[in-house]
Amino acid sequence: MNDRALAQTLDRANSDVVLIVDDVPDNLSVLHDALDESGYTVLVATHGEAALLRATQAVPDIVLLDAMMPGMDGFEVAKRLKADPKTAHIPIIFMTGLTETEYLVAALESGGVDYVTKPIKPKEVLARMGVHLQGAREKRQARNALDAFGYASITVRLSDGKLMWQTPLARDLLQQYFGTCAPQTPSALLTWLRQSLATANLQSEPPRLICPNATQGARRLSIRLHQQAGDSEGGGDWLIIMREESEESVIQAIGLSFKLTAREAEVLYWVVKGKINRDIGDILGTSPMTVKKHLEHVFVKLGVETRTAAAGMAMSRIRQLHPQFEG
Repeated sequence: MNDRALAQTLDRANSDVVLIVDDVPDNLSVLHDALDESGYTVLVATHGEAALLRATQAVPDIVLLDAMMPGMDGFEVAKRLKADPKTAHIPIIFMTGLTETEYLVAALESGGVDYVTKPIKPKEVLARMGVHLQGAREKRQARNALDAFGYASITVRLSDGKLMWQTPLARDLLQQYFGTCAPQTPSALLTWLRQSLATANLQSEPPRLICPNATQGARRLSIRLHQQAGDSEGGGDWLIIMREESEESVIQAIGLSFKLTAREAEVLYWVVKGKINRDIGDILGTSPMTVKKHLEHVFVKLGVETRTAAAGMAMSRIRQLHPQFEG
């Protein structure tokens, strides 16, 4: 069954989807019946490879995963699910007959959020699932709300810097501004995240990173640290929201206010932003010498002689017309 056909069979509006992974038919039968009676949509897999395929196709709301299976064991399955941005957000509850501390630690370290011991008690499993499904549901609703307001969102795991989850809009913006894709987190973004968390207690507002678009000078990517999205183990997972902003209206206002050409207004805008001629040339796709010529014309039209004076006049006018502008 392909992804689309499987998706059409799942009624997510009225039922959470559970994937059970176990190589013992009796275990599958007991859990399947209990979950089905409780209103869940149940999918099954009897070995690791099938579990990975089914999880990628269906993207279940939660996975019940047997720790010890022939071939690929549950620990490896969990690691692979967590390494794939498409499935990394899915809560995993391990089912294990091994109660030694080292195995329980291994279950959590490989990506599990919880574990139940065998022989399986369906009521206990249902109770544990309810807790983790509620948490996952709240996170999903928060991400959907951000998307609805035009924000792109990603989740980054601090321990290894991997991008664990992203919206389609976030994927497009990361490719456009950084030339990267999941699970790779752009190095500049990861450095900013780690520095922000190191100084977060000293700041009254959430940290923000601004990235200009080298091919579209009036556009920029505003990146904000939103909240911790997972437990604090290894630094936790962090939800980051991004929004592309355009200041074309600001540039137009500069041009109209001082009777500048469109290119002169762009040059003055980037002078206000503190860019030198070489950087402005790179942004606008022209030479530093051409930028200098445009700037000379700007000085004449504004009646000033220095970059600082021109930037000061422009900033004063921008503040009047666009109070939210950040220089």
